[in-house]
Amino acid sequence: MRKILVLRGGALGDFLVTLPALALLRRRWPAAHLALVGNATAAALALDSRLLDRVHSQHESRWAALYTDAPLPADFAAELATFDLVLNFWPDPDHTLARHFHGLSAPIFLTSSALPTVAPAAAHYCAPLRTLGLTTATFHHALATPAPGARLVAVHAGSGSILKNWPLARWTELCTALTREHRADLLLITGEADPAAATALAPFGTPAHRLPLRELVPLLAQCRFFLGHDSGISHLAAACGVPSLLLFGPTDPALWAPPAPHVHVLKRGPALDSISLADVEAALRLRLPPRA
Repeated sequence: MRKILVLRGGALGDFLVTLPALALLRRRWPAAHLALVGNATAAALALDSRLLDRVHSQHESRWAALYTDAPLPADFAAELATFDLVLNFWPDPDHTLARHFHGLSAPIFLTSSALPTVAPAAAHYCAPLRTLGLTTATFHHALATPAPGARLVAVHAGSGSILKNWPLARWTELCTALTREHRADLLLITGEADPAAATALAPFGTPAHRLPLRELVPLLAQCRFFLGHDSGISHLAAACGVPSLLLFGPTDPALWAPPAPHVHVLKRGPALDSISLADVEAALRLRLPPRA
C-alpha cells in the first residue's frame, strides 16, 4: 500500500474519534503516504504525531465534484486514481461519491456511515478496516502525555450545544471551590461559542480563550486534571492523557465519552442541570489528585 486517502468530516471531536482507525493504517503500512480530507485545523494534530502525511480542507471547492453526476475534471480524477486505498466516512446517500471512485478503478474503496452506529464511536470508524485484517481492542489513541509534576486543573465549561452544558452558575460555584478548597491553579479553556463562560470564569485562573489547538495541546500536558462536557476539547484532553471528569446529559456516554481508563463520566439524566454541585464535588473527592 503506497497511498491512502481518508475522507472524514466534522468538528474536533469527530476527528479525534477517528484517530484509532488512522493508527491502525499507520501501523500496518508505516511507509505509506496517508492523506485526509476533512477538518484541516483538527487534523493538523495528526500531522504533528505523524499519523498523517498530508491534510486537505474539506472546504476546498474541488471536493464538491464528488457529489455531482458530471465526470470529474481530468486532473482531479488523475490525482485520486493514484491512491491505493480510499476510506470514506463522508455522507453518500445517493452513492454518487462511491460511483466516482469505482469509476476510477481504485483498488480498494471502503465506506461507512458518517455517524457512528456502534459504541464507542471510534469502534465504528475502525470497523471497515476489518475487511483488510486490521483489528484492535483499543479505541483510544494518545497524542501526548501529561508532563511530570503537572499542576494545573483545566476547566472547559462549553461544548457544541447549550443542551450539553452544565449551568454556568454552577461552574462559577465549582471554580470557587476548586481555588479555595482544593487550592487548584485553573486553566480556563473557552472557545468561540463560549463568550459568557470566558467572561464569568476569567477571574478564577489563567484564561485560554480561542487558542489554536497546537498551542492548547502543550497546555493540557501541564494539567493534572480536566473537567468538561461531551465536547471535542474533552476528547483532546483525554488524548493528552489528562485524568478527566466529564458531565453528560442528553448524549450517550457509551457512544461519545473517550473510552480510556483515565476518563470518568458523571450523568444524572438527560438534562445537565440534574447534576448538582454536590454531585461534582463528591466525584472530585474520589478523582482529583492532591496538589503536589
